[in-house]
Amino acid sequence: MADEFSIVDTRESFVSLVEGRELTRFGIRLNVTPSGEIVGRAFGSAVTGQWDWDGRYFCRDLFYGDEDLGPNCQLVQVNGNTLRFTSDRGAGIYADLRLR
Repeated sequence: MADEFSIVDTRESFVSLVEGRELTRFGIRLNVTPSGEIVGRAFGSAVTGQWDWDGRYFCRDLFYGDEDLGPNCQLVQVNGNTLRFTSDRGAGIYADLRLR
């Protein structure tokens, strides 16, 4: 089925998807590096942060401009060139970003 997302459950799988690519969504452009950095822009403000992998989750600590968004571990799923990040270890809200 074309609408099904698969869980990305290892750091290696995640890095293979994002390495050398940009994550985009309306007003958002991010690079997530294999070394654990997050850099980019969202709606005219800088986005910076760090990430690591914990078990089956992408765990990030993020700043949007001067605002500290704090840490959050997220379930990552993939469907083609779309990555879905669901906050609170898969129990919260999700955001879909395109791989470019």
